[in-house]
Amino acid sequence: MKFQLKDSIRLYGHYVSIHIRSAMQYKTSFLLTTLGQFLVSFQVFLGIHFMFQRFSAVDEFTYSEVLLCFSIMLLEFSLAEMFARGFDSFSEMVRSGSFDQILVRPRNEILQVLGSKVELTRIGRMLQALVMFGYGISHCDVEWNFMKMLTVIFMLIGGTAVFTGLFWIYAALCFFTLEGLEFMNVFTDGAREYGKYPVSIYGKKMLLITTFIIPYALVQYYPLLFLLEKNSNPILTVVPLLAIWFLLPSYALWKFGVRRYQSSGS
Repeated sequence: MKFQLKDSIRLYGHYVSIHIRSAMQYKTSFLLTTLGQFLVSFQVFLGIHFMFQRFSAVDEFTYSEVLLCFSIMLLEFSLAEMFARGFDSFSEMVRSGSFDQILVRPRNEILQVLGSKVELTRIGRMLQALVMFGYGISHCDVEWNFMKMLTVIFMLIGGTAVFTGLFWIYAALCFFTLEGLEFMNVFTDGAREYGKYPVSIYGKKMLLITTFIIPYALVQYYPLLFLLEKNSNPILTVVPLLAIWFLLPSYALWKFGVRRYQSSGS
């Protein structure tokens, strides 16, 4: 088991290195696409900025606190999109029959799908998120310590897991539909958009849904309260890690789809 894990990590590292070398073959294209990713998400920041030109706070959250919230959510989404992009484009594999080749190889099919596409240009979104994060923490009246830094790390781990799980579900559904289901964008791109504000502003029902069904609130709202000292309960530090449970139903649906997969390629 230990050797298999090492081999898997080594193989995935090899996939990533291939994508890096491929991207560096066209440096200008890579830089321009990365810049485009930065500018696309920049419009969301402008929406927040102009909204706070009119209102001083949203549900008692200030401009800098909302930027802190959105920057962490954007980082989570960007990390998942960078490394789980293979699931997001999986429908093409099913339609073309490329997934048949993956199944006959003596390697885990999940690892191969993950390694099939690594979207390095998402660094552009991450850079913008880091700029907003820096502004947020410098303008929030918060005393930062080890626990709070650990909370941010756990938020990134848990949030990346949640979005990866959503991409995974999107890919698993392709076994039954052959085409990607666009409504899943409501839970991925949509979550990135409405996740720019703390989930609590959308009402108690939405807070319950995002706590127990699709656990956005576990990686956004609850730990944010701890970061901003609106709730001093230290248990909120590890709450984001609880969101990793979302990978279990995602994995179950994937394995269910793999067992019932029939080649659709020519």
